[in-house]
Amino acid sequence: MSSNAFSHLAGHENALNRRTGADAYAVDTDPEAPPEGERWSSWDGASHGPKPRPDWVITDLGAVESDLGVLKTGKEADVHLVRRWVPDDPGRDVVMAGKRYRSSENRMFHRDAGYLEGRRVRKSREMRAMRTRTAYGKTLIGGQWAFTEFTTLGTLWEKGLPVPYPVQLSDDEMLMEFIGDGDGGAAPRLVQTRPEPELLRELFEQLRDAMLSLAELGWAHGDLSPYNVLLAGNGDKAHLVIIDWPQIVDVIGNPHGPEFLERDARNMADWFTRRGLEIDHGLFFGDLMAAATSRW
Repeated sequence: MSSNAFSHLAGHENALNRRTGADAYAVDTDPEAPPEGERWSSWDGASHGPKPRPDWVITDLGAVESDLGVLKTGKEADVHLVRRWVPDDPGRDVVMAGKRYRSSENRMFHRDAGYLEGRRVRKSREMRAMRTRTAYGKTLIGGQWAFTEFTTLGTLWEKGLPVPYPVQLSDDEMLMEFIGDGDGGAAPRLVQTRPEPELLRELFEQLRDAMLSLAELGWAHGDLSPYNVLLAGNGDKAHLVIIDWPQIVDVIGNPHGPEFLERDARNMADWFTRRGLEIDHGLFFGDLMAAATSRW
């Protein structure tokens, strides 16, 4: 999405304005600073998303970036709006979502032990540190959350599931596709919406297809609810996008996998039922579990 389409969002307009008045005559004493914006593009040195990349991804090393402010705060991370553009090419301009995980001291993954079961790292020393929650182990866990979410998004995007495209991962931030509402704003979380009956049925079929495809891969989201499903677009183009994937669970490899899958199914079925489309969460979970075990 271009910054022009997004610039009317309250609280972010000033971040896109050029300096005017006395500030316009300020001399930049740093010869390494970008010609405009806060910093050079962070593309170089980061891990990159899968190819072929969407046309809107800017990979130019001469691009610049600015932070437009916080879009969403969370227990484990904050999501910022990050604008990247090419100063000499007005048509090359994009706004992305930048997910910045909190430090190991400030993270709130109280239930991370259950999610991490079934995941392995190569060195036994690292496994022990993660299990005993030493300072080093907490740092490893934090890095694993970010890496897991980035690689998961790449895999699911390649397989056509409704997730944001992961642009890049660096030490302290993951940049990904900004999901809009079709009118230049941020897409609302599903919990904030009240779709009409016809659209409600269509959205459940989208969700069901996505969860079945995920289960066929042997995975469960692990923390799925109407709070981390976005309603993107509008009208005939309205569609669901599922976000927040660091805790993805191997349904078979994790001994708690079926419990996480059942909870995902119950959370979503209950929301659709409360909105007027009655869903039997037990039958829904049964279909998902059958899909998850079909490859064994």
